Amino acid sequence: MKQVATTDIRGKMILLGTGTSVGVPAIGCGCDVCTSSNPQNVRTRCSVVFGLEQGNLLIDTPPDLRHQLLREKIGIIHSVLYTHEHADHIFGLDDLRLFQFYLGHAVPLYCEAAVEARIRQSYDYAFSNKKQTHTGSVPQLELRPMTTKPFEVLGTTVTPIRLKHGPRFEVLGFRIGNIAYCTDTNEIPESSWSLLEGLDCLILDALRHKPHVTHFGLDEAVDAAKNIGAARTIFTHISHDLDHDVVNAALPPTMQLGYDGMQVDLNLP
Repeated sequence: MKQVATTDIRGKMILLGTGTSVGVPAIGCGCDVCTSSNPQNVRTRCSVVFGLEQGNLLIDTPPDLRHQLLREKIGIIHSVLYTHEHADHIFGLDDLRLFQFYLGHAVPLYCEAAVEARIRQSYDYAFSNKKQTHTGSVPQLELRPMTTKPFEVLGTTVTPIRLKHGPRFEVLGFRIGNIAYCTDTNEIPESSWSLLEGLDCLILDALRHKPHVTHFGLDEAVDAAKNIGAARTIFTHISHDLDHDVVNAALPPTMQLGYDGMQVDLNLP
């Protein structure tokens, strides 16, 4: 299959989706944000892609993945990292099916054991011993175990960051160069703070104005960002409670709400 309509994103990080688990607009909602004409209030489910020198590194495969990649004209994904196994972060995985043709091999997926178990359960047909009806009928995936130790992907060091997602659930953020991506969290463990020092850019969960049991509320996210002290902070996993322009006008100068399609320079060594 010929690869076409591809944008070279080397040296860039692109926020593919910045919305909460139901997206914005939310189905059936008539609030001011859900009916807004501002395209920056349209938020698909969370994901981000890093344009590295040796390929495009995707974090999470949300249900909106196909739309996101087409919108940004990203014609190929070379590897995938997973933060955790919730539906809004894995249920676009089948959209990876085409990439086996472009890569010439299975798509590498880096994840913790709980994520692998959910993928194997939810996408059991991708791991079946049954003979395929035709080439490409199922995604070709290579699951690679991941711990909290730094490792190399596509020629770049990735540092996992342990985060809390509510009182009983742990997830991972990732640091690549001086950018850290920390979605779906409401607590940064003491052991993780040192991994967030000296950041050029922090991408951090900020769900809504009120606190939430598994996500930072906006004020909590601002306080955490101040403590981390990144040169720039971009908030993600945003619900329809936060109007893009209204909230941005009230945030500190170094902080802003992210939006789908937002680009950040990587400045990797």
